[in-house]
Amino acid sequence: MPLLRNLITTISLISLLLLSVPFSTSQEVENEEEFSYVQGSENGPEHWGEIHGEWAACGKGRSQSPIDLLNKRVQQVSSLGTLRRSYSPSNAILKNRGHDIMLQWEDDAGALWINGTTYDLKQLHWHSPSEHTINGQRYSLEMHMVHQSADQKIAVVGILYTTGRPDPFLARMESYIKKIGDTHEAEEKLGPVDPRSIKRGSRKYYRYMGSLTTPPCTEGVAWTIVKKVRTVSKEQVHLLREAVHDNFEMNARPIQKIYDRIVSLYRPHNFQN
Repeated sequence: MPLLRNLITTISLISLLLLSVPFSTSQEVENEEEFSYVQGSENGPEHWGEIHGEWAACGKGRSQSPIDLLNKRVQQVSSLGTLRRSYSPSNAILKNRGHDIMLQWEDDAGALWINGTTYDLKQLHWHSPSEHTINGQRYSLEMHMVHQSADQKIAVVGILYTTGRPDPFLARMESYIKKIGDTHEAEEKLGPVDPRSIKRGSRKYYRYMGSLTTPPCTEGVAWTIVKKVRTVSKEQVHLLREAVHDNFEMNARPIQKIYDRIVSLYRPHNFQN
């Protein structure tokens, strides 16, 4: 009987451990060696769903991101309300993940609120060219501000950039990006970084339910895409492309089918533009 008691105890401990582990499939994959953005390659976007069982949503999901924000498909909704967010400076690390450059906050950097749920700001990263398109137009760059709730749900705020004047926030990161360029897992401590210094420029935004845009392509992500397209310089886009690994200079997932999803556009009642 001691053997049986030990076995039961072991199973119980394993069960408790499994329950205490965060829902890992809600997170973006860290190992970029297993996938690529090169269409037609064995591990390209069209094959992500075949590489691992837990990545099946990449190929079979019906709520995948990114999408084209087509005017005739968008419903203007003022009842969504102004995007509620409250950010504050917090220590951060800049990290080269190989497939992108990520800025990760180490402490509490604030949150945003969607439908009564609090989503804490965790990190941001860049994709070039943009992943989302507006009326079929793809832009030079897209920033994703990734938030997570207490129950592991994800909300992402996306900001699109076209080529023009330099982006002030990215300008502050340039010297650090150069230091970690082309070196996977390289990190630079930045000290306090204030998310409020990231300019949005518009209260109007698109909202839809989608997925992560990298494996495992987890669905149930609340997407907010700021309508105003900001500017970034050619040099800044080039810097980000040079910093990541070969074959990840263009790290935008192809546009996904929208199926029967609703895309809303928040426009304040008194908005004139």
